[in-house]
Amino acid sequence: MEQFDIVIIGSGPAGLAAALEIEQSGLKQIIIERENRAGGILKQCIHDGFGLHRFKKRLTGPEYAELFLKRVIEKKIPIYKNTFVTEIIEMENKSYRLTLVNSEKSLFEIEAKALILANGCRERTAKQVFIQGTRPAGVYTAGTAQYFTNILGYLPCKKCVILGSGDIGLIMARRLTLEGAKVVGVYEVKDTPSGLSRNIAQCLDDFDIPLYLSKTVTKIHGDKRVEAVTVQKVDLNLNQIPGTEEIIACDGLILSVGLVPENELAKSLGVELDTHTKGPMVNQSLMTSKEGIFSCGNALHVHDLVDFVSESAEIAAKGGIRFVQNKGEEELIHVEFDEKSFLYIVPQKINLLDIEENIHFYFRSKKVLKNVSVVIRTGDTIIFKKFYHNMKPPEMETISVNLKNVLQNKEICFELKEGVST
Repeated sequence: MEQFDIVIIGSGPAGLAAALEIEQSGLKQIIIERENRAGGILKQCIHDGFGLHRFKKRLTGPEYAELFLKRVIEKKIPIYKNTFVTEIIEMENKSYRLTLVNSEKSLFEIEAKALILANGCRERTAKQVFIQGTRPAGVYTAGTAQYFTNILGYLPCKKCVILGSGDIGLIMARRLTLEGAKVVGVYEVKDTPSGLSRNIAQCLDDFDIPLYLSKTVTKIHGDKRVEAVTVQKVDLNLNQIPGTEEIIACDGLILSVGLVPENELAKSLGVELDTHTKGPMVNQSLMTSKEGIFSCGNALHVHDLVDFVSESAEIAAKGGIRFVQNKGEEELIHVEFDEKSFLYIVPQKINLLDIEENIHFYFRSKKVLKNVSVVIRTGDTIIFKKFYHNMKPPEMETISVNLKNVLQNKEICFELKEGVST
């Protein structure tokens, strides 16, 4: 059984960035990829806007992935493609045995001292949003519609309704319009959009595609193929308002109703999950509750920019390197936050014995806010404060804080204060 220091699961922007970071340490590593090509979801994201933070230029998804993949190939970092993880077992020596399957080696096993889960996220489906009706052809998640259009060259519909204003849905509204399809409208159940402001402007406003807030699809009509959908207004509690039903003729329904971390492997290993992010609970090195297992990118929590996916992967890789080279002890404290103000904070824990550099925090507000300050305190002492003119749930925020020798009473808490300027 071949042994590795670190095994990375997933070769998207997170897995590739982690591998390049690990390569500098000289540790033995391998990337496991279930598809026949590396690059993850970026392969089908042919629109630009990637890399603005990291590379200071507008790249398409394939271009962004290629910059990393080219270096991975140059460094001769091995990637097992078309390979599926069927089982991971924790050994008595605290290493992990992975059972893998692919067409070349059939069933085989490898052993790792540490794992990095970089296996991305998945889309919610029609079944998960409980839309009434049968299962006719013409109902797609936004990612599937993107794959059909950009990879297979197949137009999935000619006249469609898009449910949900997530970023992939907004981008597909523009993409389908450019390919000659008619997008009747984007319907969002909440009273605020779920996607980035720039995508609302560039994908909807620029193409005169209407966005309907506080409206949702309640029924699909059609037998073999979608023929129409019923849309209905909802109140502030998201309850359907009787008498507001409207039937809209279409041959396709595109679902952009949210992403969730791909956490089946994490759950199978007994990793503690966060009810807010749906991904693993981690410390500042992005190590989960299971010693030697790290999580990053969209497998940890859903990011809105790929630049931060790569950044988190590098943090996890550095944590994995330190773990393999020197399995340090942990003294964990929880990061407390006001759940009425924040959707989540990552990392959720701080290892007091491993505060050697700035800690990167990622968070989202729970609602649209103006003129607020994020305040971090320990006990009664404020250790960080940053002012924001605007804060929106779709737009993830990140801050970097040095916490070495400042935490009092082993306590750290995030708060939002209105009208406080720095």
